Amino acid sequence: MENRPRHGGIAPVEPVEPAGGKAARLAALRARVRALEGAAGGGGVLPLGLGPVDAALLGGGLPLGCLHEVLGPADAGPGDGAATGFVALVLARLAARAGGTALWLTLDGDLHAPGLARYGLTPDRLIVARARRPVDLLWALEEAARSGAVAAVAGEAAAADLTASRRLQLAAEAGGVTTLLLRRRGAARTGTAVTRWRVAALAERPIAGEPGIGAPRWRLELLRCRGGRPGDWAVEWRGPATGLALLAAAPAVTAPAIPPRRAANAA
Repeated sequence: MENRPRHGGIAPVEPVEPAGGKAARLAALRARVRALEGAAGGGGVLPLGLGPVDAALLGGGLPLGCLHEVLGPADAGPGDGAATGFVALVLARLAARAGGTALWLTLDGDLHAPGLARYGLTPDRLIVARARRPVDLLWALEEAARSGAVAAVAGEAAAADLTASRRLQLAAEAGGVTTLLLRRRGAARTGTAVTRWRVAALAERPIAGEPGIGAPRWRLELLRCRGGRPGDWAVEWRGPATGLALLAAAPAVTAPAIPPRRAANAA
């Protein structure tokens, strides 16, 4: 049957959606939402230099001016050297980007300076402070984040409840200081960090002429990312000049036990 227009008018013509037009509009809308979320987190990102990792993160890099959590391996064992190394390289890049100094708050004071320098976190870019109690460390971490006086701040905590995590996130936003919370083994996760990572050591690649020393390799897991998507990658640290590199496949053997003094070089 012929479809005639009513009242002698002209039949309306439905617009034809161009091929891929709906998908393009949806992608543009998602990009706007991500941009707004990024602005709420302080604005700007720090690319890690790994295409697939940066693509999984909000805006193509680690969001700045907000709280990030870094966890060690889920299994039992001594030390968190790989997680410490990851925090060190992020702090080094944040300090270099801002041309300022990073603050590292610790309870045990066993950070190994040569290990940190291996990731580009040299003494001229770092202040280390030791707290007597966990509550003092969280207070200092919050105050440093809110002050805006440092390029970035990291703190080691075995316990930080949801209230403490929320306060850290608000302080980081207020001061525009990217804050990293290094969670010790067995620590419960909090719910307000913009990203949450788990970093575990893999078998190192031996370096010719340097017996007993290898290029650090990690299993880098992005467990949570606001506005992004989780992922899991095997990576290798190749020095401050080159940075991280993706491995085609993760080594099957994990690294040996980390000594009591955390050398921050995942060895």
